[in-house]
Amino acid sequence: MIIGIDDTDSNEGMCTTYLGALLLDELQAYGTVETLPLLIRLNPTIPYKTRGNAAVALKLNTDCPEKVIAHVVSRIEELARMECEKTNPGTVFVLEKDYDRLKPILRRFLKKAVRDVIEIEEAKSLVSESGIPSKGFKNGRGLIGALAACGAMLNLEEWDHTFEYLAYRQNEKWGTPREIEKESFFEADRKTYPETWDTVDLKNRLVVCVPHSGDPVLFGIRGENPAIVTEAASLIRAEPVERFAVYRTNQGTDMHLLSVEKLTEIQDMHSYRLKGTVSSVPKTIHGGHVIFTIRDEKENEIDCAAFEPTKNFRLLIRKLRPGDRVAMSGSVSSGTLNIEKIEIKNLASLYREENPICLTCGKHMKSSGQSQGFRCKKCGTQATSKIMCEVKRDLTAGLYEVPPCARRHLAKPLVREHRSDIDINPAR
Repeated sequence: MIIGIDDTDSNEGMCTTYLGALLLDELQAYGTVETLPLLIRLNPTIPYKTRGNAAVALKLNTDCPEKVIAHVVSRIEELARMECEKTNPGTVFVLEKDYDRLKPILRRFLKKAVRDVIEIEEAKSLVSESGIPSKGFKNGRGLIGALAACGAMLNLEEWDHTFEYLAYRQNEKWGTPREIEKESFFEADRKTYPETWDTVDLKNRLVVCVPHSGDPVLFGIRGENPAIVTEAASLIRAEPVERFAVYRTNQGTDMHLLSVEKLTEIQDMHSYRLKGTVSSVPKTIHGGHVIFTIRDEKENEIDCAAFEPTKNFRLLIRKLRPGDRVAMSGSVSSGTLNIEKIEIKNLASLYREENPICLTCGKHMKSSGQSQGFRCKKCGTQATSKIMCEVKRDLTAGLYEVPPCARRHLAKPLVREHRSDIDINPAR
């Protein structure tokens, strides 16, 4: 059977992945865990998510599904942060006899949950019509992620995946400052990058794989395979851990992105790949956010933003000018694209007026007075007007990304890009 769980955490504490790790151990009393657990990130733009909008799924070979269901429901009742208004847990159970029947149904549901907006009633109707054993708590919104996670487990071969090693704190430490040796994370990065990523942010000298909320996670190492994330985790020096789990995930895959040709197709609460031509000079607004506009071939426009948390990425964005051709990916909220990556395809030619150059000595001429043209004092040569000179751009065509400290869970880092026709920006 496959067990899907979602929405047991809150902004203040708890973590659905912790419950998954706990059940990995406890459910072995009822059967055998068949594969690595799944951590599935859903649509990152959903406003009523708690923190990372993640659901989990476990696959268990068991002869007593009723006991498994009772145990899981009991654990959710015990550990979920029910007191939080935004915490609305849900769990579903896909029995082995229903795998083939539900595989295509939940495949579609998974894609929609990651890329689109699903209402609670749609999930409840699917559960009812398909005869899927389930339990929703409060308004039952967690049924959405639970169903999506089961869809991911049923269709493992159809989506890109990465792995994350998650270490969990001892219970008495929850809510207290984490005790870590910062340098050990940089050491782990040096020894395992590029097969691991987003452990640290080198340019901003930050450890980014350690959360700051009161949840049970001590750190999470992301990478290409279970062996490399486990190796990196072994290099970390920190407080004792209660347990750990290695999850297969859709993090770092761009699974959330939709492709559009016309900017008129874009909607809030969705994420896109899009292309266009820069149509306004980037401006810095209150808060340090950098905003500019792009236009498509039909003259439709959309605002694009590099928000303050993207740090040094904003320096790049400020160098864009009207006429530059770009392709970008990111999420849309309030009609503005929050940039995750940008490919600068072609730079516009820029010109400025300069005094003419003397053809004899090669130096700039001086003005002879208002409406009197220009003259080289040394050589005596003259010219009637200024000339237009092309400006050398302090910008190079290529693909760029926000720094690790600002990266969204689903955004694919450049280190995972396997394209040979682009200039990968080496700065981390």
